[in-house]
Amino acid sequence: MKKILLILLIIFTVSGCGSDKKDDDKLKIVTSFYPLYLDALNITRGVSGVEVINLTPPQTGCLHDYQLTPEDMKTLETADIFIVNGLGMESFLDKVTEARPNLKIINASDSPEIVPIMEDGVPNPHVWLSITYSIQQVKNILRQLSEIDPERADKYRMHALEYVDELTTLRDEMHLSLTMLPNKDIVTFHEAFPYLATEFNLNVAAVIEREPGTEPTPQELAETIEKINSLPVKVIFTEPQYSPKAAETIARETGAQIFELDPIVTGEAKPENLMDYVDRMLNNALTLIKALQ
Repeated sequence: MKKILLILLIIFTVSGCGSDKKDDDKLKIVTSFYPLYLDALNITRGVSGVEVINLTPPQTGCLHDYQLTPEDMKTLETADIFIVNGLGMESFLDKVTEARPNLKIINASDSPEIVPIMEDGVPNPHVWLSITYSIQQVKNILRQLSEIDPERADKYRMHALEYVDELTTLRDEMHLSLTMLPNKDIVTFHEAFPYLATEFNLNVAAVIEREPGTEPTPQELAETIEKINSLPVKVIFTEPQYSPKAAETIARETGAQIFELDPIVTGEAKPENLMDYVDRMLNNALTLIKALQ
């Protein structure tokens, strides 16, 4: 009898090691960063048995150089679904699929309706800053999520359509507000805003830092200063996630005013933040109006 009990204990212990089994029966959805968290939150809000967790810390900006932490991997160990932006944003994705080959991945940019802007042969991944493409990302997540979890598909669809209505109204209001701006040239901090510019017929005249955290070379600095001096309205748009030091240097040389545009990549992963994308995009519209009038 003792031998049998010992064998059963060993089998139970070994079968539990490395298991992906969760402590409860909830569908656990993990998103790679904040804008996708907001999409997933709106699609799944109030749906029983579904949990949405954002992987990266609230202060994390764009994921270009993000390195997964042991805590991140622990979060993904019990995930059922991982929602990513795609287009190269999650450079760590290969490590995730290697560690969790059976993890279901939802690529929010995976549809022919989203046509990436190419820069030096590489797609710019900041597609959520086009409201049209943000709407498409919601639809893409809905489609793939419904295929994975058909039992809750009707509820997902109802909530997704409600959110799409909110985003469509936002887009229409911003078009009305920005179409008649007399000046269309903007100088941005990094390559986050081409999709926003395309959506609202703005022109990105210059970019201060091609890669966030990489100071512009003296030649790049001189070219940006020359470009700003040629513009009828001298304004520079910084981002709240990064130091404005380089922008301040250029502003002193050109007399340009500094404003802040938010790429909406950081935020607290809280259920009450459902409309954070809408609120912050409206604030971006007010900033553009103030700067470009």
